[in-house]
Amino acid sequence: MIFAITEEEQQIFKIIQKAGHNLSAPTYVIGGYVRDRLLARTTKDLDIVCIGDGIKLAEEVAGYLRPIPRVTIYKRFGTAMLRHRDREIEFVGARKESYRSDSRKPFVEVGSLEDDQNRRDFTINALAVSLNEDDYGQIIDPFNGLMDLEDKIIKTPLEPGRTFSDDPLRMMRAIRFATQLDFQITEETLKAISKYRNRIGIVSQERITVEFCKILECAKPSIGLRLLFQTGLMHLIFPELAALEGVEIINGIGHKDNFYHTLQVVDNVASTSHNVWLRWAALLHDIAKPPTKRFDDKAGWTFHGHEALGAAMIPRIFRKMKLPLDHKMKYVQNLVRLHLRPISLTNENITDSAVRRLLYEAGDDIDDLMLLCQADITSKNPRKVQRYLINYELVKESLRTIEEKDRIRNWQPPITGEIIMQTFQIPPSKEVGILKNAIREAILDGQIPNSYHEAYTFMLAKGKELGLEVP
Repeated sequence: MIFAITEEEQQIFKIIQKAGHNLSAPTYVIGGYVRDRLLARTTKDLDIVCIGDGIKLAEEVAGYLRPIPRVTIYKRFGTAMLRHRDREIEFVGARKESYRSDSRKPFVEVGSLEDDQNRRDFTINALAVSLNEDDYGQIIDPFNGLMDLEDKIIKTPLEPGRTFSDDPLRMMRAIRFATQLDFQITEETLKAISKYRNRIGIVSQERITVEFCKILECAKPSIGLRLLFQTGLMHLIFPELAALEGVEIINGIGHKDNFYHTLQVVDNVASTSHNVWLRWAALLHDIAKPPTKRFDDKAGWTFHGHEALGAAMIPRIFRKMKLPLDHKMKYVQNLVRLHLRPISLTNENITDSAVRRLLYEAGDDIDDLMLLCQADITSKNPRKVQRYLINYELVKESLRTIEEKDRIRNWQPPITGEIIMQTFQIPPSKEVGILKNAIREAILDGQIPNSYHEAYTFMLAKGKELGLEVP
């Protein structure tokens, strides 16, 4: 082999070699595994291509493995997949593909290894290594992919317009690989992405979102987000985000470019957390600034209520992007809705009441909220940033102190609606809601301690004001 492989990989390759020999089907490992091994990146999954029937090869290989794995067959695509230990191995027969201009479903026919490499997305993914006995370990590199790996560039094996027109998702994959690997996309390839960007419309939203999330998961997501914007893809797949770009000036007064500010916030979060949903919150924290933008002669540019409107926009964005409409969405919503609160506390005297309310509303999300808000400090004025960070530490210290003292995080008031109804012998009614809210607000405002006895005594007094008596 041209690169170091593990003993387990050596065993698997020898089994594939034997199975290919039995079927008279020359076999090769191709694509991402070869690329990542050459880059000294860890990789588990294997893509095997053979000159013959990939499904039969998978079944033959499975017979030699212990325990014998289940072979999953995708007849429509002529592929098969099996799992061996923690490794996923996919098999396909070499093929060539042709496409109609209005469809991403190819017409497939049996082909040679060269045909199969021609249909690959990028030169660095078209590299193949022989697993055959007579030339085991030899690299087959018809498009100078090795040189492109060395030069750290992304380009297509064929004319880029043909490659992207065949499968438009490859435009997003080019940007994703550039972001993941810190490679440059060649000028010709980048121009083709801009030219053929409208072809992305025939790709399913699910596939687009998978690639978008992979970009967000990179060490520096702004590389890919910037490229999506520059090529025009962002305007098609995520117009709400693209709408953040630009600066408007009235009476000589401008505002920061909210698109590039957002990219900086996402990068800041990415440097502190691998949580992709926290990165989504960073991406969406200012999403409602365009519709809330106003100019005031005295105050200048304002974006009043953008946090509340942003939170309200998130379910629609998640539905459109085919993201999960579950606790992950609610988590992102909560962070967007609250993202101004810690920052606002740094601009005023920090009261226990304000800190309690923040802890109560944020719950378990408080630590991530604080990470997001710290990432949101992106001023170009170093003194302003330093002042914010000093005040920010005071807010964090207040949060720790109040949490230890009052145990507000994920707190529920000690007096429930059932206790209120039992005490006053009343049915569900408006008065029950009034009393529950009054008890909660009294504890959050620090009027009474967070204890059952104090809350019960307060309830009796408040009930009396409402004309309620204990029987």
